[in-house]
Amino acid sequence: MTYKIAVIPGDGVGPEVVREGLKVLDAVSKIYNLKFDFKTYPFSGEHYLKTGEILPEDALKEMENMNAIYFGAIGHPEVPPGILEKGLLLKLRFYFDQYINLRPVKLFPGVETPLKDKGPKEINFYVVRENIEDFYVGVGCKFKSAKHKSNLFVERKLYKLNFKVETLTEKPIETAYQIGVYTKENIQRVFRYAFEFCRKKGLNKLTCVDKANVLTEIYGLWREVFMEVSKDYPGIETEFGFVDAVAMWFVKNPENFQVVVAPNMFGDILTDLGAIIQGGMGLAPGGNINPEGVSMFEPIHGSAPKYAGKNVANPIAAILAGQLMLEHLGEVEAAKAIEKAVTEVLVEGKIRTKDLGGNSTTSEVGDAIAKKIR
Repeated sequence: MTYKIAVIPGDGVGPEVVREGLKVLDAVSKIYNLKFDFKTYPFSGEHYLKTGEILPEDALKEMENMNAIYFGAIGHPEVPPGILEKGLLLKLRFYFDQYINLRPVKLFPGVETPLKDKGPKEINFYVVRENIEDFYVGVGCKFKSAKHKSNLFVERKLYKLNFKVETLTEKPIETAYQIGVYTKENIQRVFRYAFEFCRKKGLNKLTCVDKANVLTEIYGLWREVFMEVSKDYPGIETEFGFVDAVAMWFVKNPENFQVVVAPNMFGDILTDLGAIIQGGMGLAPGGNINPEGVSMFEPIHGSAPKYAGKNVANPIAAILAGQLMLEHLGEVEAAKAIEKAVTEVLVEGKIRTKDLGGNSTTSEVGDAIAKKIR
């Protein structure tokens, strides 16, 4: 079959690393007799500044007929934070109900980790992050309250604290709140995906992350549903970990993890930590997955505008995002070929970008990996 792929190179180094990812996909397609129909979209910070358009509805409708989305990076120095992230990246995740963010945390042979005495055998696990709820649902507000001498007292009374505030305020108090939201139905399917992913990969341990000791309502539900779903998977060992403890164990004993399932915000933070222990952002791919719909694959690094156009960015994360995409599409052997080629190039150590201690260009890395496949 022909796979229809929407390509959104985005901003900064995004177009450069996506170019190398497409180069590798082209190489593997010839060996494994795959056909791709790539359609490139211009949506980016530069496009927004020129046109005022971020992501139109007709493009979303068109992408509904695609097999997957291949994404570069988003973020432009002249666009305020949040506009592109919410209007493009999060909009895609929500529109296509990509409720899973899948992040392999894998240290490749030949790559250094900042963790002492750890190697590829110790750093090789997955993070399944809930991707569309939690504190990312956009429920919140920022406001200035009216001048009110008892304002501070009222704020504290809400939390039933038993003391009186003597200080009077003559100025409006600036206040902000952000509400985290979880629905049982959504987190049920996240946990089922995580358990089924364990089975698919032949793994038998699942670690559930939360902060139920303090944020008892939202993560209390998270934990309760996890325990309910786990009853259907008696062959898989389960454990709980508070997010602060899990961050510590990522550094101290990463070998203890096989699959980690985490709420959206905590997963966002933990996966950046995972990227560093696997050698850096330039090696970290991610998948935004709807198992029954259109999924999106991307390097997790940002747009790095100061490196844009210099042909120095590491394209391996984008290339491995293509590998994740192929695996998701069921092209397992082709996906393995990409991972094998990446491994061989890293082990040889002759071709590597500056972030890995070399001086090769973005193009040279893509060429070397494509050549290995051929």
